[in-house]
Amino acid sequence: MEKLRVIVRVLETDLDGNKKIYNSLRKIKGVGFMVSNFICNKLEFDKDRKVGTLTEKEVNSIEELIQNSKDIPSWLVNRRKDYDTGEDVHLVTSKLKLRKEFDLKRLKKIKSYRGLRHAVGLPVRGQRTRSHFRRGRSVGVQKKKVPQQKKQRSQSGGKK
Repeated sequence: MEKLRVIVRVLETDLDGNKKIYNSLRKIKGVGFMVSNFICNKLEFDKDRKVGTLTEKEVNSIEELIQNSKDIPSWLVNRRKDYDTGEDVHLVTSKLKLRKEFDLKRLKKIKSYRGLRHAVGLPVRGQRTRSHFRRGRSVGVQKKKVPQQKKQRSQSGGKK
C-alpha cells in the first residue's frame, strides 16, 4: 500500500494530498480547468486519483510539462504573442503576477486609455459607471464638521 502524502509541493504551490489531481492542479496560479485537463490527459493520469499518491517522478513530469510551454497547444496558453518576445508562452505562479504588473506599468507609462483607467481605478472594458464602481471613495457627500463647532460654543460659554 502506498503512503498518502498530506501536502504535495508543485511549482511553489502546496496542494492538498487528499484531493483529486484534476481539482488540485487548478490551485496553481495560471492553471485553469482546461490546462489541468490537458495535463491529466497528456501524462495519462486518472483524474480521480489523489494527489498524495503521486511519486516524485510524476510531480517532476507535471512541473516540466507546465514550464515547457512548447508541449501545450497555442490555443491553450495564457500568453499568446508575448509583447517582448512574440512567442506563445504559458506563465504560472509569480512569473504570471510579475508579467501582469509589467504590462499595467507599460500601459500607464505610454498613457493609453486602458492605462489611464487602471491608474484611476475605473473599469477598463467599457462598463457603465453611473451606478457601480463607487466602492472605496465617497461620491459628492461631505461630512459637516459639527463636533468642532459644538466644542467652540461650549468653551465660549453661551449661545451665539
